[in-house]
Order: sequence, then C-alpha cells, then structure tokens
Amino acid sequence: MRKFLTVVAFMVLSIGLFAGYSNFGIPQIEPAPPPTEEKIDLGSMTMEQFVALGERLFKGKGTCTLCHNSLGRAPALDVISTNAQARLDDPRYEESGGEATNIEEYLIESLVKPSAYVVAGFGKKGTNDKESPMPDASSGSISFSQTELTAVIAYLQEYGGLEVTVEIPSDVQASVEGEDDGDGEDGEPREAFTEVQDIFDNFDCEACHTITEEAGDAGPNLSVIGAKRDRDYLRRALLDPNADIAEDFEEGMMPDDLGQLIYASELELLLDYLSALK
Repeated sequence: MRKFLTVVAFMVLSIGLFAGYSNFGIPQIEPAPPPTEEKIDLGSMTMEQFVALGERLFKGKGTCTLCHNSLGRAPALDVISTNAQARLDDPRYEESGGEATNIEEYLIESLVKPSAYVVAGFGKKGTNDKESPMPDASSGSISFSQTELTAVIAYLQEYGGLEVTVEIPSDVQASVEGEDDGDGEDGEPREAFTEVQDIFDNFDCEACHTITEEAGDAGPNLSVIGAKRDRDYLRRALLDPNADIAEDFEEGMMPDDLGQLIYASELELLLDYLSALK
C-alpha cells in the first residue's frame, strides 16, 4: 500500500510540474491584433499627409520593405529619379509589353503588373527576367485600393527624389487599412485561417520560398524541409528567423515579427504542413 501511494504521489507531482511548466515556463504566443481601419478625410488632406499615408502603407500593409531593402533582394527605390526613365528607354521595356509613357505610369504599372517589365537580375529564377516574384499589389493578400495605390506612388516619387505628380483623389472620405489615428473605430479581428495556402498567401511566403508550385528563390527551398529539420527548428525559424541562418543566406532577410502577426492555431497548422514535406 505504501508503495502504491508513493507511486501515486510521484505521478501527481510529475503532472503538476509538467502543467506548471506548460503554463508558465513556455512562452505563450499572443498574436497582435490585425491592422485597424484608418478613417481618411481626403478632402482636407495635404499632399504631405498623403505622402505620409503612402509611406505607412508601403512599410505596413504592402510589406514592401520585405524585399526593397539594403539587402538588394529587389530594385532600390531611392534612385528612381535616375533609373526610372532609363528603364522606360530600355528596348526590353516595349518588348516585354510595358505600356507606360511616363514615370508615374511606370510606377503604377510596376505595382499592378510587375511582370510587364522586370529589371535585369530581379526576375524569378529560370524565367530569364520575364517573370517577377512580386505579386500584384492590387489583389491577393495586399489588395491595395486605388486610393492606396495613389498614396504609395506619391510616397515613391518623393522618396526617389521625383516631383510628386499624382493628385489626391477627390473623394471626401475613404477608408484605408493602416495605423489607427485614434479617430476611427477599431477594426474587427480577422478570422484565423484554416487552410495552409491561405497562410502562404497572407504572408507572401511563396514570394521568397519554393514550397508548392510557386518557385521563389530569395529564401531557402522548403519543398522537403520536413526531411531535413525537426519541428522545434522550424518553430524557431519562423518565430526567431535570425537564430539560425541557412547557408548562403544572410541575417535579416526574413522579417522577425511573424510571431506578432500569426495566430497560434495558424502557426501549428503551418508547422504540421512543413514537417510533412519529406
């Protein structure tokens, strides 16, 4: 009897320690709320404010800095003033199907039809610079509205040292997804994704990684990652991407805020899928 009670006490103690560690020892993933809806009064907005809106969209909703950064994964945008016209004059531009007649139109085209003209050296691997890895910014997970596209163009023109030629849309009111300025109502939390492809699309995973039929080469090939790495490694790579740098890739190439944006259920779904890629 004494032996039985000893075993029971040991089991209760072990379960208690495990439960305590699970609840308090393991960091809990608390996803940040999605971007809130910012109420924009275009009727009273100055061009300076419109450019600032474009910057927030460029760095936030558009996730443009993921590739357009100092690592050179995409064309530099601070030299548009010297490069844009040269690209319009490039014989490859018309041959590729580009239709812009001025720099403003070229910038718009580069956002909504990125494969109309691909800057040499920045095309998808194996396409001979005929196809861009960049998605259409007016659809998919980004889905910029016309107002948002115009604001981003205004920002790009100013950032690149060009004259801002776009005009603020005449609509009196517009709702733009971005930072809450304190005046608008909080946006409703999005529903958690239940399909892996929806997660890929939302976070633009296939813009950089080869996973399914898409072939991004800016990040490691993940098509058989489950055969090479265990689940703990994959979790760390997603939540702390600079903890282990894959060979031939540099620190800082993958954003380190995924843990603040992805729901815990989505993370586990993603880990299940990646672990099974063998």
